[in-house]
Amino acid sequence: MLVLLAGIFLLHLTGIILLLVATINNAWWVTDTISTDIWARWVWMNGAWNYTDLPDIHTYSEEYLQAVQASSVLACIFSILGLFVFVAQLFTLDKGRRFAFSGIFQLLACLCIMIAASIYTDRFHKNEANGWYGSSFILAWISFVLTFISCIIYFVLRKKTA
Repeated sequence: MLVLLAGIFLLHLTGIILLLVATINNAWWVTDTISTDIWARWVWMNGAWNYTDLPDIHTYSEEYLQAVQASSVLACIFSILGLFVFVAQLFTLDKGRRFAFSGIFQLLACLCIMIAASIYTDRFHKNEANGWYGSSFILAWISFVLTFISCIIYFVLRKKTA
């Protein structure tokens, strides 16, 4: 059981790290000279990356952008809270009630990052032919899968008595 709990802890920690990297890193949409994330845009000029604000054109609707930003941050917060609750529940609650709150926090994190990545996919860069989704966007979807798997594991472990 100790090995199982250590594996779950590592899975949860990996999900948190991927969520943080996806939220912070500047590679949601990339081209040869531009790297864009949910916070700003970097443009390659004169041999250096220059920080710029996101353009004020219709492709970056303020409401949708704020929804993506808020959902990404909330996913990180819920997942970190879920890890703390996991460790706290391990030592304090009875066996039949353990991991329910951790599973709920992971489910919330899973839904938040899914919402962020889905809105980004649907609303941004639709008409841009030159460019591709970057590593942070891919990490967001991978972290969605990892948080969903850990959520399911928490809910299954809640039912176990041993």
